[in-house]
Amino acid sequence: MKLTKKSHACVRLEKDGRTLVLDPGGFSEEDAAVGADAILVTHEHPDHFDEGRLRAALDADPAAEIWTLKSVADQIAAAFPGRVHTVGHGDTFTAAGFDVQVHGELHAVIHPDIPRITNVGYLVDGGKVFHPGDALTVPDQPVETLMLPVMAPWNKISEVIDYVREVKPRRAYDIHDALLTDLARPIYDRQIGALGGADHQRLAPGASADV
Repeated sequence: MKLTKKSHACVRLEKDGRTLVLDPGGFSEEDAAVGADAILVTHEHPDHFDEGRLRAALDADPAAEIWTLKSVADQIAAAFPGRVHTVGHGDTFTAAGFDVQVHGELHAVIHPDIPRITNVGYLVDGGKVFHPGDALTVPDQPVETLMLPVMAPWNKISEVIDYVREVKPRRAYDIHDALLTDLARPIYDRQIGALGGADHQRLAPGASADV
């Protein structure tokens, strides 16, 4: 499986000539979802869900489909009848040849005064890749490649390190990093790499790795 990092929280997975895109939001490239056979969206926040990017992908390929939670599906399903599928925690499905399991229910706490919204994570091909969205969800099975939300209004580096320790992946690649400055990146790389207990790596937008 080929994994390509796009900007912020967006990831492209390619296998057997088919492409799965996760979270092509407003901080990602405008064409981040174009060419996808299937798209997964973790939640409704605009850095993960951008209606224009989804419409561009579905208009470009009449066979492309979306799997997401109800709060996102309700905003786009009417425009693409039969192509937007609603999922929740515990669901399993196949999208573009990828086997997907849904884990988690709620977004991480930003502040107690802010109501929590729904959020799901996606475990792909039996643990080959796990994308948690905006939550530190721990799947109930081994994870080979963890897409690691390194910097957000809802987390701090100690929580990120403890999350890697709890999931125990073979490797962790940074996501949710658009707000992380170049000054901070070496600090995050050093501390997560030294303390997380897993191979921690960072891909620049557009860079790829085999997983």
